[in-house]
This record gives sequence, structure tokens and C-alpha cells, in this order.
Amino acid sequence: MLTALYTAVSGMDASSTDLSVIGDNIANMNTVGFKESDINFGDVLSQSLSSGGATSQVGLGVDVTNVSPVFSEGSLESESSPLDLAINGDGLFMVNEGATTYYTRAGQFSLDHNGNIVNPDGAILQGYLANAAGQITGTIGNLNLAANQSQANPTTTVSASVNLDSTATQPAAAFTLNGNGTGNNDPANYNSSNSVTVYDSQGGAHQITQYFVKTGNNTWTVNYVEADPANPGDFVNAGQQNLVFNTNGSLNNGNNAPINFTFGGGVTTPQAITFNYGTGTAGGGTGLDMSTQFGSTFSVTNINQNGFSSGSLQSVSVSDAGVINGVYTNGQTQTIGQVALGRFMAENDLTKDGQDLYSESTTSGAPIVGTANSSGLGTISSSSLELSNVDLDQQFVDMISAQRSYEANSKVITTTDQMLQALVSMISG
Repeated sequence: MLTALYTAVSGMDASSTDLSVIGDNIANMNTVGFKESDINFGDVLSQSLSSGGATSQVGLGVDVTNVSPVFSEGSLESESSPLDLAINGDGLFMVNEGATTYYTRAGQFSLDHNGNIVNPDGAILQGYLANAAGQITGTIGNLNLAANQSQANPTTTVSASVNLDSTATQPAAAFTLNGNGTGNNDPANYNSSNSVTVYDSQGGAHQITQYFVKTGNNTWTVNYVEADPANPGDFVNAGQQNLVFNTNGSLNNGNNAPINFTFGGGVTTPQAITFNYGTGTAGGGTGLDMSTQFGSTFSVTNINQNGFSSGSLQSVSVSDAGVINGVYTNGQTQTIGQVALGRFMAENDLTKDGQDLYSESTTSGAPIVGTANSSGLGTISSSSLELSNVDLDQQFVDMISAQRSYEANSKVITTTDQMLQALVSMISG
């Protein structure tokens, strides 16, 4: 009978542990990325009984053999922050806290005061870092956005689509910047003009004015005027470019020799900029792709240049491959890094460390680390969070089962106690 007591106690202990697991699952049903735990039981080594030539065995109770997380996927919930991330498929985010790397399915990330991408506890998201050119490298480290700036790019080409009025009158005198004789700030003797902003090697903006002067039938000269760095308020003519048109108004030759500009000290000087007005017929083009000379008023249909100033980070986006792109105040987009994911052959054997974090164990094996959508890893959804995978209905069913088991085992103890009391009464009587 004493064996029955011990057996029933083991059953009550197992049911109590089962209820603890169920309670933990229910308590975390609203925890982002939480994985419910599953409990397994096993019978305890049986006691052998000899009866004649036969041997019988009586079980000695139950024991909890394993409690492990179930890594089935939870449903996704849309969020507003692009740094809220969820994994579709296998894989775990890698976060670093001190010298320890943890793994998690919870993708609630934000920026800390140092610009690191961190989870709510300050552990830093790990990923493949990008170099200054925005190319992903093979180095895994802390993903940080604070140090990222978009480097300035000096202007090297300007493309302009213009129409020069073929009916315009050729100026009687040569183009000059001294129209009134008081200084280099009064251009005269030109037909049309247009301004374009270009950038020096440090991202400084400079305005260049194009003065178009008709020099003959179907020929024009473009004068490029910039501010005089030596004399503020004055201007200098940096150079000229000849444009030749055919009799049908198409461009014959644009003479695309670069113009050298001087933008002052501290930057690249001179800075060569090529002005492209289209591919002329002399160069094998139609002469009609960009600039023309038709009998209509001067117009600029398109003008652009390839330079830009430096810029600071304005916003970020994360692709389904985990590539983090920064959008900068200068209008440029640059790759900052790529989220690294890890997966384990025996992920159910990972050690639970709290706060939705897991760590490698001796039985889980080493992680397979890679990028999203590679090496069996899933894709990443930005502005989404994975909810817990707790099935509340199933937890209630399991709770009722655990309660019944507990009550049944307690009934065994009560019955055994009554039998013992009867035995004691018989002996004492």
C-alpha cells in the first residue's frame, strides 16, 4: 500500500507540473513571438514481483521526461514601424547582449540612443554589415544606423533637353558679363538662358547659368557662368560649348568637351563637368533625342545632373530578404546591412532564457547562420509581428485533463489512507 501512496504522489506531482506548463502557456498567449511548451511523461521503473515461475511487474508511478517549446508559426499582425519584423518560415533572429548571442522569434525592434537596432531589453540585432559603398559583406555584427551618412557625389554630367528658337536674331556684339560696365554681374548680348544647380566634391551646391548665343545660321554657343570665388558677387565665364544643328532642326554636333569649374578652396579644383545636349547625327544619332532648333520659342523640356549633397538618415525599409535600406535627406537610398537568421537541427532542445530568448545547448547543435530565403531559412516581413502560437482552446482541454488526473491521484491517496487506517485498527484491536 505504501507503494500506491508513492505512485499517486508522483502522479500528483506530474499533474502539478503539467498545470504549471499550461499556466505558463496561457499567461503568455499575448506575448509576441512566444512559443508554447509541450510536456511529455514517462513511467517510472517498475517493481518486479515473483509468483511461482512467472515474474510480474508493478509500475511505480510517472515522471516528467521533457518540457520543450513547440516552434510552430504564430499568426502575423501588422504594425506601423518598419523595424517590427516577423519571420515567415524557419529561422530565428540573432541578438547580442554583452558577449552572449541569443536567438528569438520576437521581432519587436527599435533604435536605442546609440543608433543600434535593439529588442525591448536592449539586445542588439545581428546582421551582415555593409561597406561604405552599400555592398553587403560577409561580416556579422551589430546593426547600427547612427553612423550611416550618404556621402556627397560631385556632378560630372549635366543632361539638357532644350529647343533653341531658329527664328532668333543673332546678337550684334559678343556675349559679355559687363553689360553696364560696372562689374561681372550684368550679362548682355545673348538670346536665352537657363540655370542648373550642380554639386562640388563636398556636396556644396553651386548655380551654373547657361547663356545661349546664336552665332550664325544653325550654330549656337553656350556660355557657362559661375560665381567668382575670388570676388563675391561677381561672376566668371567658365567656358563655352558650340552646338551645330542641321537644316531640319535636328542636332548635328554637340561638342561634348567638359567644362572646368572653380568652386573655391577645399574642394576638387578644377571640377570637370560634361554638358550633354543629345546624340547628334554626326555621332550616329537621330539628332532629335534631346535638343533641337525649331522655329518656336526657347524652352527647356528636361534637365538633370548626377551630383548630390551629403545626407543624413531619414527613414529605413526592410525587404523580405532582410536587406535594410536607408532613405536619406538628399534623396538617395543606400543599403545599410542585412538581417542574419539562424536555425537549429534540434530547435526544440534550445535553452529558454526568458524574455522570448533562447540559447544554444549541447543537444540543440550549432546554428546554421544565413540570410532570409536561403539555407532553408524563411523570409522576413517588415511592419509585422509574429503573435504567440498558444492554442487557448487546446490549453483548456489540457487543463481539464490535468485537473482530472490530479483529482484521481488524490483519490488513490485517500483510498490508500483509508485502507491503512483499517489495517491499523485491525492490529490494535
